[in-house]
Amino acid sequence: MTDLTLSITGMTCGGCVRSVTGVLQALPGVESVSVSLEQAQAQVRFDDAQVTPAQLAAAVEDAGFDVAAA
Repeated sequence: MTDLTLSITGMTCGGCVRSVTGVLQALPGVESVSVSLEQAQAQVRFDDAQVTPAQLAAAVEDAGFDVAAA
């Protein structure tokens, strides 16, 4: 398993946190997701044989948020 921190801008409320959490958890190979509105980031544990960091970032961006690897 690989751990990754994504810096996410554009989250303004708990609904945004739920949206980001949901899109990340829906990806194959994602074991756990912890999204922090206050820190504007997501901690993701995933199987890099099933999903890439770029795919994780793209899923969040497709949900309407901006992402940068922290």
